[in-house]
Amino acid sequence: MSVRVRFAPSPTGALHIGGVRTALFNYLYAKKQKGSFILRIEDTDQRRMVEGAEDYIIAALKWMNIEPDEGPNSAGSFGPYRQSERKEIYEKEVLKLISAGRAYYAFDLPNTLEETRKAYEKKGESFKYGMFNRNTMLNSLTLSEEETAEKIKTGNYVIRLKVEKGMAINVEDQVRGNILVQSDELDDKILMKGGGMPTYHFANVVDDYYMKISHVIRGEEWLPSLPLHKLIYDAFNWPLPKFMHLPLILKPQGKGKLSKRDGAQLGFPVYPLAWEKNKGFKERGFLPEALLNYLSLLGWNPGTEKEIFTIEALIDSFDVAKIQKGGARFDFEKARWINHKFLSFTEGKNILKRFPEFFESGMTKWSEKTKLAVYELLKDRLFLLEDFEKQVDVFLNDPKEYDQKVIRKIEKHEPEKVLSFFVKLLENDVPTEFWKERVQTWNQKAETPFGVIMQSLRLAIVGDLSGPDILKVCNLIEKEVSLKRLNNLITYLNN
Repeated sequence: MSVRVRFAPSPTGALHIGGVRTALFNYLYAKKQKGSFILRIEDTDQRRMVEGAEDYIIAALKWMNIEPDEGPNSAGSFGPYRQSERKEIYEKEVLKLISAGRAYYAFDLPNTLEETRKAYEKKGESFKYGMFNRNTMLNSLTLSEEETAEKIKTGNYVIRLKVEKGMAINVEDQVRGNILVQSDELDDKILMKGGGMPTYHFANVVDDYYMKISHVIRGEEWLPSLPLHKLIYDAFNWPLPKFMHLPLILKPQGKGKLSKRDGAQLGFPVYPLAWEKNKGFKERGFLPEALLNYLSLLGWNPGTEKEIFTIEALIDSFDVAKIQKGGARFDFEKARWINHKFLSFTEGKNILKRFPEFFESGMTKWSEKTKLAVYELLKDRLFLLEDFEKQVDVFLNDPKEYDQKVIRKIEKHEPEKVLSFFVKLLENDVPTEFWKERVQTWNQKAETPFGVIMQSLRLAIVGDLSGPDILKVCNLIEKEVSLKRLNNLITYLNN
């Protein structure tokens, strides 16, 4: 049997990185097994749909380079791939369950259900519509065929799954082992709502069967639904797919699942792309391949010390047996470190071409050659591409102030003379590649420590002792700019 997996998000908002991780694991498994990765949009809850969310999901997967083999915008023989376009299929299948006595119509009004619920609560019990009380409720099990037919005409009904007493429901999960639940613990879940729209649970099972899904890989939050889904499969006499429930992505600190609020409070993105007023990983300067690498390590361990993977290496290494049961704590610093590694070995031309938005501010007059040279000089200092704006400031703006600790350290060595020496080199058009040799010769005559000479130059050009190789910086800065900065520090020191 060919492997077919699906990622099935609801378009109720932006795609969270927890969803991206689920999509990634499905994608890796499909590619490892030479199978198919399907995108299905689960939009049965029309009231919660958010305009633009479906387009966002598709764009995010495209940016992450985990595009589906089948989906709303892809070819495929098992569509439609939006649940809102599959209503006829659900209506046909639910009637089969009713005919087989595995489901029934329920006509109870919302206020009646609420009153019943309150009555149970007064007795200290929780209300579950099901095997222990359905024969006292208003449904097709308690009404005659004629009464049921009249009620159906009104359209005010739901269709519920009929769960039998005393059943042991066993389901095998490939990550968590055997899951056992007694049917007496379950209620008769609604399969179809008023208006003919299916619930998530029913549409999920029907679509997975129709689309020939072989493996369901989804988040841990759906684990409590697994026994119910098995009951629906059993009601149809359909074979079950294999299930894998992924561990939660946890907050960086404390307990609970990672949320949008955590990102806002701690200053990191939780969406792949910008959403509303929230920057995404893309806008912060993550490479999608680096983000995929990091997300792959949240809940999966390759079994080695290796931490940096190309997508090809991830596909080759991916093994569901190494998916963890316990939650994986989100670590933004680790994500930044992995991005830093990818920036360090990715060709500079590739970065400038793919992410031009990070190389525009203040650099409109620069040639592509100059931009590339500056980027190559700075890239070992970058963890995110947004860091480039701060690092490139040395090339765009004169120092606003000077490190006073450095001034106190060098002032006894007459730094003005050192700076005047560099002024002469510039005025005589001596190329920067010869400066070090000239400095060493002059150093012997002037009896000024070599370190002081280079610190004086760096202080004039940068303002402090941090930054990339100062001679390489001078090579990229225009002559007039270097002369101005040298003379500015001479004037400052003289005053």
